[in-house]
Amino acid sequence: MDIIFDYLLTAQTALLIFVIVLAKSSIKFVPQNRAYLIERFGKFQSTKEAGLNFIVPFIDRIAADRSLKEQAVDVPEQSAITKDNISLSVDGVLYFRVLDPYKATYGVDNYVFAVTQLAQTTMRSELGKMELDKTFEERDMLNTNIVSAINDAAGPWGIQVLRYEIKDIVPPQSVMEAMEAQMKAERVKRAQILESEGDRQAAINRAEGEKASVVLSAEADKEQQVLLAEGEAKAIIAVAEAQAEALKKVGKEANTEEGQKAIQLDLATKAIEAKQEIAKESSIVLLPDSATEAASVVAQAMTVINSMNKAK
Repeated sequence: MDIIFDYLLTAQTALLIFVIVLAKSSIKFVPQNRAYLIERFGKFQSTKEAGLNFIVPFIDRIAADRSLKEQAVDVPEQSAITKDNISLSVDGVLYFRVLDPYKATYGVDNYVFAVTQLAQTTMRSELGKMELDKTFEERDMLNTNIVSAINDAAGPWGIQVLRYEIKDIVPPQSVMEAMEAQMKAERVKRAQILESEGDRQAAINRAEGEKASVVLSAEADKEQQVLLAEGEAKAIIAVAEAQAEALKKVGKEANTEEGQKAIQLDLATKAIEAKQEIAKESSIVLLPDSATEAASVVAQAMTVINSMNKAK
C-alpha cells in the first residue's frame, strides 16, 4: 500500500508540474508598446498586442518581438557630392517607428539596417540636387525631402520615418578656407558701410547744427538792430521834444523884461567869446567902428530882436 501511495503521490506531483509548465507556456504577458508575432508549425498565426494573451503550448511559438516605440538610429558619416561638384562629409540621426510588425518581420530581413542604408542613399541623392551654399541655408528643407523619400520606399516594410536630422556637414579644408575668407570680406564690407553711414550722419548733423546756429545768429542780429533802431528813434524823439520844450521856455521868457536882459547878457558874452576865438586864430582883427564896443554889439542885437517882436 505504501508503494502504491508513493506512486500516486509522485504521479500527482508530476502532473502538477506538467500543468504549471503548460500554463506558463500558454500564458504570455505582452509589455506596452510591443508586439509578439506568433507562428504555428512555422507559419504566421497571429500578432499579440499588449496585455494578457494565450497560445497553444508546444505548437505555437513567438517568432518575433517588435518594439512599437519611436527609435533613433545613428546614420554613419558618408561622402556626398553637391550639384556644384563639392565633396562633403555628412552624418545624421534617423527617427522612426514600426507601424506594422508583420511587414517589419516578413517584409525585410533587418528593418533597422535597411532603413539606415535607405537614409544614406537618399541623403546622397538629395545633396546631389543642391549647391553647397544651399545645403547650409536650406537644411530644414533637405531634412524634409529625405524623410519624404524614405517614407515612400519604406512603406512595404511597415516602417514610418518621423524625422531626419543632419548633424554635421563638413566640406573640404580648401572650401572652408575660401568660405572663411568670403565671410571675413563680408564682415569688413558691412563694417565699412556702417562706418560710412556713421560719417554721413555725423556730417548731416554738423551741417544742420551750423545751419541752425547761423539762423539763430541772424535772428539775434536782426533783433539787436531792431532794438538799436528803436532806441535811437526814441532818443531822437526825446531830444527833439526836449529841444522844443527848451525853445518854448526860451521864447516865453524872452517876452519878459528879465528875459530881455538875460538875452542881452548872453549875446554880449557870446560876442566877446567870438572875438577871443578870432584873436586866437589871427594876429590881426578888423572890426567896424560901430562894433568896437560890446555895448554897440548888444544894441544891434536888441534892435533885431525888437524888430522881430514888433513884426509878430
